[in-house]
Amino acid sequence: MKAAQIIEPNKPLKISDIDTPTPTGKQVVVKVKAVGVCHSDLHLWEGGYDTGDGFMKVTDRGVQFPVIPGHEIVGTVTEIGDSVEGINVDDDVLVYPWIGCGDCPTCKKGDTNLCEAPKSLGVFQDGGYAEYSLVPDYKFLAKISGIDLDGAASLACSGLTAYTAVKKAMSNSPENILIVGAGGLGLMGVQIARALSNANIICADLDDEKLGKAKEMGAHNIVNTKDSESSKKIMSICNEKGADSIIDFVNAPPTVKLDLSVIRKRGNIVLVGLFGGAVDLPLVSIPLKAITIQGAYTGNYNDMLELIDLAKRGVIKPIVSKHYSMDEANTALEDLKNRKVVGRSVINP
Repeated sequence: MKAAQIIEPNKPLKISDIDTPTPTGKQVVVKVKAVGVCHSDLHLWEGGYDTGDGFMKVTDRGVQFPVIPGHEIVGTVTEIGDSVEGINVDDDVLVYPWIGCGDCPTCKKGDTNLCEAPKSLGVFQDGGYAEYSLVPDYKFLAKISGIDLDGAASLACSGLTAYTAVKKAMSNSPENILIVGAGGLGLMGVQIARALSNANIICADLDDEKLGKAKEMGAHNIVNTKDSESSKKIMSICNEKGADSIIDFVNAPPTVKLDLSVIRKRGNIVLVGLFGGAVDLPLVSIPLKAITIQGAYTGNYNDMLELIDLAKRGVIKPIVSKHYSMDEANTALEDLKNRKVVGRSVINP
């Protein structure tokens, strides 16, 4: 089969022919119809993350090169192992990629996405930038029907991450939710927040085209953060009280500074993005304003099932604006890196 592999960081992905996997036991082989191109793929390609006081290598987290990236996988089952139940050849499936060790308390609770020894597809084991993908256990598959397969791919990561973040943001029954970043995650976040809450939704970004799409997806207000008065505009929208909840899908020093400047007393900041860097945190303001700052890292398998149901009912509509062939995998990553993608892009092997 044809696959795109990261051989080493910051080098072009190698497009080559490798053996097609054969399933045994609980394993399933999926013919990949579409695989999402995610910012996490970029970090994997670049070899790590900026932590603000250094560079955290993905190899220090257990990643081994070469690896086939791609964790937003949707496709059709072509082969199953002899212990597979409830999944059949020719089923269309969405792959849940956030696989854990299976033995720790977190995994046993069902939160394999938060396992301390992760085995995620497309990160710690080969993923979906390939014609076929081997899923280690059929329990990580969800049958899908009635929705566009290209769009469904994003539900395994960007949609799932946005869904989890919105649920965290709703914990304080917000009047105003500020969504920072109108990329693939942010646009999904706008739709989910509109569907699940009665809050006034404000979306902030640097790009007018993306902000226009956010308005189209349901944002009540949009603010371009290039404007030096952007924080004042957000406060004005919130009746000078500030945003009750903020979901930061960028999580870079400038955006977190904005978050801290417009958060309401008793407010809730949910940090999602992996841009990296560091900020000076005004420590006294945390207790004085009684604010909560928390992280959101994708969701569990049941969250994904809930999200699929929202998509089936037409409550959310994943946006896929660009399609690439396998041979264009490097271009797909470059376009994402250079902010040329509105919504989501997919590779169709």
